[in-house]
Amino acid sequence: MPITSLPSPYGIGCFSIEAYRFIDFLAKAGQSCWQILPLGPTGYGDSPYQSFSTFAGNPYFIDFGDLIERGWLTTQDCDRYDFGKDHEKVDYEKIYRSRFKVLEVAYRNSRIGEQYNYQEFVRRNADWLEDYVLYMAIKDSLEGISWLEWEDQLRLREPGRLQSCREEFWQEMDFYRFQQFMFNEQWTRIKRYANEKGIKIVGDIPIYVALDSSDAWANPELFQFDDNSRPIAVAGCPPDGFSADGQLWGNPLYRWEYHSSTNYQWWIKRLAYSFKWYDIVRIDHFRGFESYYVIPFGDKTARNGHWVKGPDYPFFAAINRELGDREIIAEDLGFLTPEVYSMVQKTGYPGMKILQFAFDSREESDYLPHNYQHNCVVYTGTHDNDTTMNWFKMMADDDKKFCSDYLNLEKVRRKDLHWEFIRAALASVADLAVIPLPDYLGLGRSGRINTPSTLGGNWLWRLEPGVLTDELAERIRLMTQLYKR
Repeated sequence: MPITSLPSPYGIGCFSIEAYRFIDFLAKAGQSCWQILPLGPTGYGDSPYQSFSTFAGNPYFIDFGDLIERGWLTTQDCDRYDFGKDHEKVDYEKIYRSRFKVLEVAYRNSRIGEQYNYQEFVRRNADWLEDYVLYMAIKDSLEGISWLEWEDQLRLREPGRLQSCREEFWQEMDFYRFQQFMFNEQWTRIKRYANEKGIKIVGDIPIYVALDSSDAWANPELFQFDDNSRPIAVAGCPPDGFSADGQLWGNPLYRWEYHSSTNYQWWIKRLAYSFKWYDIVRIDHFRGFESYYVIPFGDKTARNGHWVKGPDYPFFAAINRELGDREIIAEDLGFLTPEVYSMVQKTGYPGMKILQFAFDSREESDYLPHNYQHNCVVYTGTHDNDTTMNWFKMMADDDKKFCSDYLNLEKVRRKDLHWEFIRAALASVADLAVIPLPDYLGLGRSGRINTPSTLGGNWLWRLEPGVLTDELAERIRLMTQLYKR
């Protein structure tokens, strides 16, 4: 369940008392993991996979209640703004227009620059933080346009021009430092609380950074850019049965030869930072390390792309030498080749099994539970899938019959169907089973998190207060216990 989906009086899930209550619910339900979506600051489209920084945290998650307790805010300061009235959906436009104004009041009242912990945080994180806060301050001054549209002196990072911006935007930059400090403090407390309850946090990092990000602007040498810091090619995936034009993601591609020459130091720093936030890290689009799809910059579709060899296993060997044995999940979905399977096997990382991919009546599937090996993670569905209830409702007749026969659904009451898919996941030999909360709640289409290749209407779902009952926790606990999970 994403952080955004937690209940909250201020329009979006955050690091508030509701996060601690959710962890208490997980403990009561006998759970040992909470998987979340990327925590970075989101931009246009609100996708957590397109963040302004791979190191920064989302200021939307900062809890106002904590700031009120510190005396930096009053409830009147918060109630002055409209964060949206729908308890079941996030209104990102209202959040964007309101939250920063409230945080600015807290910043002005905090006298944060005098605090030793703040000074230490800024010093320890200067290598990414100073680029990020300058980038955001300049971006705000130019009404949010992408850095690719900035004047040449800014876009190409002319030292004298950047120094003048640091002087001009010192206050704005410090406001962004404040946001990152508060995010880090509050998230660290929540993670510690979860760990004390026996619950690990499963985080998620995209393989690529966003093109409109401080990462791309401040580190052009890492990416396939020309001498004017403009992309040569961008990321995506090829046409398939679901999309005739393929998917044009638009993320900058890595200059892997450069990364190899540095022994992958930027990636090592990125993953080491991620393991401060998470206990287990799922790496999105894992197959992109074996080979990646290259689309000429400026193309309107992914049709003209081609595959290029990636760093493959030597990348992970370098990671392991530097970071040691860490818990990583390989998101090995999509178009896989024998070379990809070989890379995943060499790493030893568990791949993913999705029950919703299993029931094609025309062919045998690796996603059917009887074909699993222990070293994998099974999901009924992910944030990119429909809810299990709505997916089953929309299935083709032949596939539905196969699914019904396989799971013996004929005599199951319709309102209990989701529990049989959950049972199949928990009863499998997969070492870890992860169930989206909308599936535990038996929700229909209203509980869907994201529909890939669409813009708008995604990342909205919120948990209604009061639905996580003791009865639900007990049912989850009993089924978890039944299959020795």
